[in-house]
Amino acid sequence: MSEPTITVVPDPDTLADHAADRFVTLCADAIRTHGSAAVALAGGSTPRAMNARLAAEPRRSRLDWTSVRFFFGDERCVPPDDPDSNYGMTRETLFEPLGIPEANVERMRGEDEPQAAAAAYHDLLVKTLGARPVLDVMFLGMGPDGHTASLFPGTLDAIEVGRLAVANFVPKFDTYRITLTPTVINAARHVTVTVAGAEKAAALAAVMAGPRNPQRYPAQLVAPTDGELTWLIDAPAAAQLNLPVS
Repeated sequence: MSEPTITVVPDPDTLADHAADRFVTLCADAIRTHGSAAVALAGGSTPRAMNARLAAEPRRSRLDWTSVRFFFGDERCVPPDDPDSNYGMTRETLFEPLGIPEANVERMRGEDEPQAAAAAYHDLLVKTLGARPVLDVMFLGMGPDGHTASLFPGTLDAIEVGRLAVANFVPKFDTYRITLTPTVINAARHVTVTVAGAEKAAALAAVMAGPRNPQRYPAQLVAPTDGELTWLIDAPAAAQLNLPVS
């Protein structure tokens, strides 16, 4: 793995702009290279803001959206119309405004029994991307506790080696989450982690500058084997790191 690229920007709006521009650039490169782009999306406030920018001009006209295939990094165990659904948020802010056909969207079925939904997504990844699936583009976030996707502190031992998607029980929420595993995350060609907000500053400093302890800070597991890792951070989140603001 090469050294990650770290960009610190002043505020969440600028962060969403940078994320949207990066999304367009990476997908367009993948389409030029091999005719399509396989993308995994995240949930949360920054992806919502990024989606709004992608769905509006000038960015919406800069990409052949029919050549983009959408996957998800994780999902809450709720129906697609639930306000907490990552798919539901993305459908509202990106798929419907752009007229993305359902055939281009591979959602995690949060309404199904969690273990069955995770097994089905594992099988879907193998069917669509091969036994060792490689996503062209993956966007992740990071929580104030250092989690990423739905890989939470203290939950990693339950992930079976070789699984591509799992139902991960999260004690702090007393519920399951469906999530891609580090096997898939670290096989991606381009991984972008967006982090915004002062409440994440301590965890981000621990992830980036502290001792390695992925059980405590799962975001430390994000280390693409052959791909590129980019951190897009706003200034409040980077407050405990000695990094220049772009």
